[in-house]
Order: sequence, then C-alpha cells, then structure tokens
Amino acid sequence: MAKPTRKVLAVAGLASVALLAAACGSSGGSGSSSSSPAAMVGPALPEKPPSSNISFTETGSTLLFPLVSAWATDYQKKYTNVTITTGGTGSGTGLADAANGTVDVGASDAYLSPSAKQQTPTLENIALAISSQQVNYNVPGVKNLKLDAKTLAAIYKGKITKWNDPAIKALNPGVSLPSMKIVVLHRADSSGDTFLFTSFLNAQDPGDWSSSNVGTTVTWPSVPGELGEQGNGGMVEGCGATKGCIAYIGISYLAKTQAAGLGEASLKNAAGKFVQPTPASIKAAAAAFSGKTPASTTLSMINGPAPAGYPIINYEYAIVNTKQSDGTKAEAIRAFLHWALHAGQDSKTYLDPVDFQPLPASVVSQSDALAGKIGG
Repeated sequence: MAKPTRKVLAVAGLASVALLAAACGSSGGSGSSSSSPAAMVGPALPEKPPSSNISFTETGSTLLFPLVSAWATDYQKKYTNVTITTGGTGSGTGLADAANGTVDVGASDAYLSPSAKQQTPTLENIALAISSQQVNYNVPGVKNLKLDAKTLAAIYKGKITKWNDPAIKALNPGVSLPSMKIVVLHRADSSGDTFLFTSFLNAQDPGDWSSSNVGTTVTWPSVPGELGEQGNGGMVEGCGATKGCIAYIGISYLAKTQAAGLGEASLKNAAGKFVQPTPASIKAAAAAFSGKTPASTTLSMINGPAPAGYPIINYEYAIVNTKQSDGTKAEAIRAFLHWALHAGQDSKTYLDPVDFQPLPASVVSQSDALAGKIGG
C-alpha cells in the first residue's frame, strides 16, 4: 500500500545567507563554543582554487545542506571565480549521484556501505563535521518526554499506538500523557537520517529492530495513519501540522522544530541516562570515540558508551570520486574541502548556527588526506 506523502520540500540552488542565520539555542540547542582545535592543524592542501572560472555541484543530505550552503556562500565571496551549486535532496541521492557522476560532491549523513565502495572503489567518504539527530513530537502540554529505542521500535512497528501506553508511562512517571493516537512520520526519500535512526533502533534493540532493516532506505512496517515526508523540512512541516506525531529530524533543523512548537525527547543512552542533543552531550559522545576513527573516516558513533553522551551522533560526509575527469575541477574541489576543514570549522561563524560540532584535529588531518587523493 502506498504511503501518503506531504508536499515535497526538497531544496535546491545556491543558499542564501539567511540559512546560516537560522538561529539556535534552547534545550537541544547550541551554545556558543570556542573555535575548533581543528583550525590549529597545519594545512595539507591549498585552500585557493585555480584562477580560471570553475563550477562544480553538490547535493544530498538535507541535514548537512544548511552548513554546506553557508560554506559555499562564503567561499564564493572569497574566490569569485568559483561557482558552487548546492542542493538538499537526501543522503541516498547524494551517495548515488556522486557514484554515477551526476554531481561532483555528494553530501551524506551515512558513510559508504561496503557494497557501494566495492562497486566504485574510487569513492571516498570524507568527514566534515559532527552532527546529531532529534526525536520530536507534537503532543500539546507534554514536555520533557523520555523515550528509549525499544519503545520507539514498538511505535514504528505499530505495537504502541497511543501516547498513554503503559510502556511510555513507565518511562515518564508523573507526566500526564493523553489518550491520543500516535502518528508515525518517516522519511519517504532515501535519507541518512533514516540510516541514523534505524541504526539507533537496532543498536539498542536488535531483537525488535533487525540489522537487515537499517539503511538510507528501509521497509517501514505498515502502521495505520503513517506519513512519509520528503527531507528534514518535510518532517518539520508534517509534524507541526499533525497533533500526536512523532518524527526523527536532523539537529540543523532545531530552530525550525522550535518555531513549529515541537517537543524534543530525551533519549536513553547506552549508560541508561536520558539526554537531549546539547553541545555538551554531543561532545561527550564524540569524545568516547577519540582516536578510534580509521583513515577512511568510516565510523558509526551510534549508542556510544559515554555516560553523559547523546546516543545519535555522526560524522557528516562529503562523498567524492577521487578520479575526476577534469583536473582543474578536481583541484577546485580539493581546495574547497580543505577550506571547509579549516576555516569552515569555526564554531561561531558556521557550526553553532546549525548546532554542529567541529571535527577533532586528528580527524581533520585524516579528512585532509582523503581530499588530497582527489585528482583528474
């Protein structure tokens, strides 16, 4: 049975500066942090592009879109001979388009699968920043809701259908929960957010959510009234318009979820603590993986061991074919990525407005090395 889909909110074209101004703050929000230590890493590549007029394209993750767009806007101001066209089409599209050469740079919340790497050995996933994912809801009068993966899996499988279900009440003693139908929202497009969310469900509850149903595109259990949405923007709009909804939404849309009046759940982490995606909890979760990132930067940071860590964090990736057909374009892509990995890691200018965290210095060096492989 076809799943209903609200209007498509896929975003394309050059970003305006207003995207960068999408402010942050509040419970899951960003607080100001100092510039990244990554900025102290010595340059491995030039940030200046070739002097000729050059254009290249980027598309993919709607979670990463606001940051890449802000980067592209400022890079083009600095180097006016470069034109970068950006788009938010979903991580699955970014992965596929980078693999088949439809775009020059794909953007993804998900790293390359072994099969994708096998099919196109020259593809690399290059870590760019650290992000996270919210679980949002629209239940009037309910604040400080606590959820765990087992309960979320039961909701997304249609086993829990009301907000006052005993399983939800057990996690939220003292909270008045209404006998309101839960409306499940999921991404209809191929999405890195779906990969992150289903990875979390499987990591904490492998018995109820199989690893075979983890990915950018999954077979969602049939749940009466469920809604499929396009992009993070579609998830925000759909949940905002639907009383009783539950949705998973990338952290870069925090300001929009707040403007829509959506609640933000505290999720149970591996240590049994309930936490929201704040700068402190994201940093704590990332710190637990310090020194564990391989040279490929392919790493899952879902359900990490940090007691104060938020359980759904990840690297945001540029997906690039290191074997480009045009050497000049390859040089321009290398230069832009190097700039993003250094100047683009500035927290106040770029990362705080989208509630991202900077890469550790060691990972910046690893990503620089991967970008250095791009050639024509």
